[in-house]
This record gives sequence, structure tokens and C-alpha cells, in this order.
Amino acid sequence: MTKESLPPFGHALSGAAGAMLALAITYPVDVVKTRMQVSPGAALKASRRAFVEDEDLMPEYHSMWHALACILETEGLSGLYAGLPAGLLGTASSNFSYFFFYNWIRDWHKRNGFASSTAIELLLGAAAGALSQLTTIPVSVVITRQQTTPPSRRMSFRDTWLSIVRDEGVTGLWKGLKPSMVLVSNPAITYGMFERLKQLVTKGDATRALSAGEVFFIGAAAKTLATVVTYPLIMAKVKMQYKPPKEHANDPRFQYKGAVDVLRKVAKSEGLQGWYKGMQPQILKAVFSQALLFLLKDQIDKYTLLLFVLARGNLVKQRNR
Repeated sequence: MTKESLPPFGHALSGAAGAMLALAITYPVDVVKTRMQVSPGAALKASRRAFVEDEDLMPEYHSMWHALACILETEGLSGLYAGLPAGLLGTASSNFSYFFFYNWIRDWHKRNGFASSTAIELLLGAAAGALSQLTTIPVSVVITRQQTTPPSRRMSFRDTWLSIVRDEGVTGLWKGLKPSMVLVSNPAITYGMFERLKQLVTKGDATRALSAGEVFFIGAAAKTLATVVTYPLIMAKVKMQYKPPKEHANDPRFQYKGAVDVLRKVAKSEGLQGWYKGMQPQILKAVFSQALLFLLKDQIDKYTLLLFVLARGNLVKQRNR
């Protein structure tokens, strides 16, 4: 059994494990990114009330470093890890399902002798991403709520899930589904570009293994491109999943009919630059977590392969008894 012959389950397992390690390293940046994306900005400039004065209100962050300082000052280090268990669960489930579906579809594509191209790679990635989103978006909604809820009101994963169902119905767990389905282009572009850049670096030599540094920088380049292209929708999805303060629950500025409505209202209150609020930590987190994912997954693949070989050996021994 070679690395390429790992079954879809093996690729899914190594992909999920690598993603969880990458998230654990970059999680504080993820929290900062989410807080910046949902901060009210110009819509509440008149009030200018600090988070510490009214913990239902998110402050207006001026930069990634300002957001980081505010969170540390008001919540301490624990604030940067708000919702980490849910984040790990969400990352494990989404990446496991993505790698499983991606490799399963790709294996089927190869077995049937279809030609491969950049366009085909993107389509395969999009199909896998769509299937993954359909099954894991409820966890994403819970993560957003936990990351943006004041410490005194922050609940466990289970209680957050139940409160969403109680207050908003089961459909509340699927907020942001439409932009999420469009955002399958993000991993599609990422993985498609990674495969093509990999071929350029290896000059088509399938036997040549990439070094750890090559894997890191190719993954970073691929993810940067995907993030810049899709960021307005990423921001819109998070705003749809966010629950505004009670005093603004009926404010039309915080009620969205869809991603297009989010973009329209943000542009009206903050200008087009509002579409890219929080992009700096998003790119930082996305680039390094994705590069680490590729790097760690490549190493974990080897251990996963070893486990599969050992498991297969044990099965053969038991059958021969």
C-alpha cells in the first residue's frame, strides 16, 4: 500500500487530524477575525459604548492588533480561546467530510478513466465542499455564537445548540448556508491551485516528494488567492450567523435576508471597505492554517498509512488462524 493508495477514510482521517492541529495553533487569530467581522462599525458609531460598559455590544475595532488588545484587556487570555472545543469539533468534522468526499470522488473519477485538468480539479473540490457544508454548517453557527457571546453569557456547545433551536427554530442552525455553498469555491480554488503548483514545482515528476518548505509555501500561495477572491462572502456568512445584542434585535440594520442584503447594508453604512473588515487576520489565519494543514497532513499521511498497513497485517493473521 502506497500513500496514493490510501482509501478515502485514510485521507479523511489524516486531513482532519492535520486541520485540528493547525486550528489549535491559529485559533486566537480566528477569534479576532470573527470579532472584527461582526463589529458594528459605523452603524453604532454614535453610541461609542465600550464592550466593558455594555457587554452586549461589540466594540469597534480599528485593527487586528487593537482587537487583540481589547479582548486580552476585557476577557484575558481565555477570551482568545472562546469556543475552542466547538472549533475543534467543527474543523474535524468539516475537514474529515471534505477529504473523504474529495478523495472518494477523485478515486471514482480516476477509475472511470476521465481526463484531469484544472477545471476538473475545481469541480471535484466544489462537489466535495458542497457535501461537506451540508452536513457541518450547524457546528459553524454554534462556533460563531460562542466566539461572539460575552463571557458571562457564554454557554457550552450543547446549550448553545439548544438555545438556537429554541429561539430561532431548527433552521437557525443552517444560517449562512447559501453563501457557504458559494464559498465551496474557496477550498476548490485552494486545492486545485495546490495540485497545479505542485505539478509545476515537481515538473510533472510524480515520484518526486515535496519538501516541508515547498508544501508550506505552495499551500500558503494557494490559500491567499482563494481568500482574497471570496472574502466578502466569508464576512457576509459570519454576519448572518451572528446574533446581535438584544437592544438591536429588531433593528433592520442587523436583520439580513441573505448574503446580498448583508453586503448592501454594510456598503451603505461603512462603504465598500466594510466588505473587507477583518481580512488581515482572515488571511493570516487562512494562509498559515492551510499551509500547516498541507504540511501536517503530509506527515500524518505517513502514520495513517502505517496504521492501515498494521491493521491489514493483523486482519491477514487472524484470517490465517
